[in-house]
Amino acid sequence: MELELQINGVITSLQVEANETLLSLLRREGYYGIRQGCETGDCGACTVVVDGVARSACVMLAAQAGGCSLTTVEGLPSAQGLSTLQRSFVEVGAAPCGFCSSGMLLSAYALLQRNNHPSDDEVREALSGNLCRCGGYEKPVQAVLRAAALLHGEEVEEVTPNVVRQSEQNPLAALGMDRQLTANGATDRLPVITSGMSANADTEYAIVGKSLPMYNAAQLVSGTPTFVTDIERRGMLHARLLTSPHAHAVIRDIDVAEARAVSGVHAVLTYKDVSRSPYSSVERGLLESGPYDQFLLDYVLRYAGDRVALVVAESPEIAEEALGLIQVEYEVKPALLDPRQALEQNAPRVHPESEARGIFDAAHNIATRVRNEVGDVDKGFEEADVIVEGEYIVPMAQPAPLETHRVVTYIDADGVLVVRTNTQSPHHVRRTLARLLNLPLRKVRVIRPEVGGGFGSKQAVVLEDLCALATQVTGRPVTLAFSRSEEFTSGPVWPNYIIRLKTGVKQDGKLVANQMALLTSTGAYATHPLTAPEGVVSQALSLYPCANMRYVAEVLYTNTPPSSALRGYSSAQEAFALESHLDEIARRLRLDALELRRRNWLRTGDELVLAKVATAGQDVGSLLVESSGLAECLRLVEEKLGWHIKRGVVNNGRLRRGVGVALTMQGSPLPPASTSGATMKLNEDGSFDVFVGAGSCEDNERTLLAQVAAETLGVALESIVIYTEDTAVTPTAIGEGVTSTLYLGGGAVRKAAEQMRRQILAIAGRMLNALPESLKMSDGLISGAGEQDFTVAQVAAYALYVENRQLMTSASWRLAQVPLTFAVVGAEVEVDTETGGVRVEQILAAVDAGRVINPLLTETRIQGSLAQGLGSALSEELLYDAKGQPLTKHLGDYHLYNAVDMPRTQVYLVETTEPAGPFGAKAVSEVAMGAVAPAIANAVASATGIRLPSLPLTPERILRAWHAQLQAQAQAQSPAQEPIRS
Repeated sequence: MELELQINGVITSLQVEANETLLSLLRREGYYGIRQGCETGDCGACTVVVDGVARSACVMLAAQAGGCSLTTVEGLPSAQGLSTLQRSFVEVGAAPCGFCSSGMLLSAYALLQRNNHPSDDEVREALSGNLCRCGGYEKPVQAVLRAAALLHGEEVEEVTPNVVRQSEQNPLAALGMDRQLTANGATDRLPVITSGMSANADTEYAIVGKSLPMYNAAQLVSGTPTFVTDIERRGMLHARLLTSPHAHAVIRDIDVAEARAVSGVHAVLTYKDVSRSPYSSVERGLLESGPYDQFLLDYVLRYAGDRVALVVAESPEIAEEALGLIQVEYEVKPALLDPRQALEQNAPRVHPESEARGIFDAAHNIATRVRNEVGDVDKGFEEADVIVEGEYIVPMAQPAPLETHRVVTYIDADGVLVVRTNTQSPHHVRRTLARLLNLPLRKVRVIRPEVGGGFGSKQAVVLEDLCALATQVTGRPVTLAFSRSEEFTSGPVWPNYIIRLKTGVKQDGKLVANQMALLTSTGAYATHPLTAPEGVVSQALSLYPCANMRYVAEVLYTNTPPSSALRGYSSAQEAFALESHLDEIARRLRLDALELRRRNWLRTGDELVLAKVATAGQDVGSLLVESSGLAECLRLVEEKLGWHIKRGVVNNGRLRRGVGVALTMQGSPLPPASTSGATMKLNEDGSFDVFVGAGSCEDNERTLLAQVAAETLGVALESIVIYTEDTAVTPTAIGEGVTSTLYLGGGAVRKAAEQMRRQILAIAGRMLNALPESLKMSDGLISGAGEQDFTVAQVAAYALYVENRQLMTSASWRLAQVPLTFAVVGAEVEVDTETGGVRVEQILAAVDAGRVINPLLTETRIQGSLAQGLGSALSEELLYDAKGQPLTKHLGDYHLYNAVDMPRTQVYLVETTEPAGPFGAKAVSEVAMGAVAPAIANAVASATGIRLPSLPLTPERILRAWHAQLQAQAQAQSPAQEPIRS
C-alpha cells in the first residue's frame, strides 16, 4: 500500500506492507537513529515522536502513521548543529554507549514540546519508558532539566562531579594511616607501609582530570549509523537459528529437505554439514589446556535455546518460513538445572563426548575446581571465640544489554572474511574463527563498531562463528542477530551461585579463620569466569585477610545457557555473601558493623596472600597493595548516610527504615600473557592517529585513552584520533575487558606517546638549533629559550618534506597485576511489613578511583553500575520451569530499573594515586555494582531484623521471612501449655 506521511518536516510517499512496523519502515528509509532493542515496546530504544506523542515504533504498524507528522532523532539538530537538548546530553555525559540515547532524546523532546518547564518527577515519568543499562538515569534527567533551563534563557551551573582528594578530607589516610586494633581492643590511627602516593600526586594536568565530553558523543546523540546493523551490504542474506525446545536432548534424526526447497533459501546447515572440532567460545591462551567443549553445531543439545540448525535466506520472512519446515526427532534426556543436582551420584553427564578436552571431571560434571588455602584453617577455627556460618544464594540473571548480539559478515575484494560484530573481544573472535573455519589469520578481519552494552556477555563468540560460516558457504554477505526473546533463551547469562561461609572470630572482632565454599554453574559450556586464570582468586576474601583462609569453588555443568562475567569475575556474588555475613558477625559480637570491617580490611602495603598462593610459580609481578582510598570512602559514606544516627533507630509500625553499608574490591593478577600494544602516527596537520589493542573499548574508554595520549604529548584532545575497532590495523590485545582496557591499552598509549614526544622534540631541536631537553611542548606548541616557536603541524611537515620521515612509534605494554580498586556503598531503605515491598530512599557510593582521568564520564559509569546493582538486589532473576524451559523471555517479564524506580543516588570519587595505572588512574566501571545488593540486604536486616540470604529481595521472600519471624517470636513468648490429661 502507498503511505503518505511527514518525516522531520518533509512530506513523502512510501510503499509499505500491511504488516510492516513503523520501525522497519524508518530503518529501511535510512533513519538509523531508531534502534531496535526489543519487539514488545519495553525498552524505548525505537521511540519516535508521532504528532507530538512519543511512541514505540516496534509495536506500531507503519500504516497507522499515515498522514501523521513524525520526528526522529535525525530531525532534532538545529541550523547551528546539535539542538539544545542534544548538547545538554553531551555536556552532562548522558550518552555512555549511545544505543538508548536516541529514544531518550525523543521522549524528552516530546515532553518539552508540551511542558517547557518540567519538574524532576515529570522528567522521570517522561523517560520511564526508556531503559538504560550503561549509565543509569541521573544524567539523562539532569540533561533534560538543563536543556529546559537553557531554552528559558536561564543560567546553568557547570557540571561538577564530587571528586575528593584524600589529603583534603583525611590527611592521615592520604599518608597510608588507618585504624588498627591495639592490644587492648581500642582503635587508633597507626602508620602502615605506603608506596601508593607518588611524588606527582598533587600535579595539575592540562587534560587528565578534566570533565570532557565523550569522544563520539555528538554522533551518538544525532542518530549517526554507528552500530553493527546500521550499515547494510548489497545482496545481504538473512540468517535465522532453529534452537532446541528441550533442556537436554539428542538429535536422532533431522530432515531439512523441505526447508532447503523453499524459494529464496540459500543454505540450511546442521551438525552434519560442519566439522566436529572442539573450541572455547571464551578467550583462552594458546598454552591453556581448556576446557574446549563447544562445537559449531552438535547433535547433543545441552539447554533450551541451544543451536540446532541455521537457515540462510533472501529475507527474514523466508528464513522463518524455512525454520518451520525443519523436522527434528529428539531423544529427550534428564536435565540438570541446579549445580547441586549435577553433583548427585547418578546425575546424567552433560558432556559425555570423547572429543572435548580440558574438562576437570566430565564424569561428575565438574568443569573446573579451584582450591586456594593460606595457613591452617581448621586450627584457626579451634582458636576462634565465635564461629558464624551461613549460606547465600545468587540466582541466574540476564545481562540484558539493550543491543542484542548482532553480526554482519562478508568477503571483501581481497578475499578476506570481514566480521562486523558487537563483541567485547575482537582479537579473540578473530583467532577463534580462523581456527574453526580453517582460514589463515590474515584472511579474517574483525571490525567492532559501537557496542550497545555488554557487561561481560559479549566477551565470548556467540553468533560470529555461524554467521561467518554462512558467508563462507554462500559467498554472500549475511546478517544474524538475536531477537530479544532469543537473547533471553540463547544468550549468555550471569550464573547462579551457592556460597557457604564459615568464619572464626575473636571476641574483639579480629578474624582468625575464614572459609568460602562456592558452588556455581557454567551452564552447558565452560564459559564461567572461574574457568579463566584471572578468576581463581576470591576478591571478597582478599579484602579481609587473616592468617587462615580457604577458598574452594566447583564450577559445574548444567543444562542452562552458558555463563558470562557479571561486570567482573565473581566479585559481585561473593561480595553479597561476605558483606551480608560480616553484618551477621557484627550482630553476634554486638559490634558496630563498620568497625568490624575497619579492624580487618586490607591495608596499603599488605600482601595479597591468597593471590600469592593461587599464582605460585607464575610471573605476576608485585602482589602488594600499592594504594587504597578505602578509609576515606567509608568515612564519606558513614558521614553522608548518617550511619550512627539512623542505625540505632528503633523501628515500630508498618513502615520500617534502616541503613546498610557494604564494601567491595576489584582487581586480581591478569594472566601472564596479558599484553597490549599501541601504534601512533603524526599527520601533517598536527593530529595523531593512535591504533590501540583494546578489548571492551566503548567511547568512554576511547575518551580516556585519548586524554592519556593528549596529556603525554602536550596537545589538545581534538588532535587525537583513537582507533580500537579493527583487528586489521590495531595491535593484538590479550586479556580483553573493560578493566584491562585502561591499564593495558592506557599503558601502551602512554609509552608510544612518550616515544613520539621525544621524536618531535628532537626534530624541533634541529629546527630551533637547540637541545631537545631544553624545549617545552604544550598546547601543541614547541618553544625554547628564544622567542621563536613551532607548532606540532610545522614539525610534522618538516619531518615529511625536509627530512623525508614519517614520524611513527609503536609500544607494547604488559601489566602483571591489575591495581586494586575499592568501593563503599551505603543504602537507606523503607520496608513495608504488610506488602513486603522495599523502597530504596537513597544510594551513596564512594569509589577509590585513583587519579580520575575524566570525572564526568567516570561518574556516569558508576551511576550505571548502581542502577544494575539495584536490579540485581531487588528484581532481576531468570526463572525456568521443572523441565528447564525459560519462563522469562521478554523485558516486560524481567523488571529492569527505569527512571521512576531509581532512588536518589550520589557518587563520590576519592582520588588516590596508583603507580601501576596511567597517570595514577584506576578502572572503576564495575566495582561499585557488587556492593549495592549487600548494602540493601544489610539495610533491610537493620529495618526488620530479618536476614534474607537469597537474591533478589522480592516482596514474597520478605513477607515469608517476616511472618516466620513473627511466628517464632510468638512461640517464644507464649507460656508452655499444660499437658492434656485423660
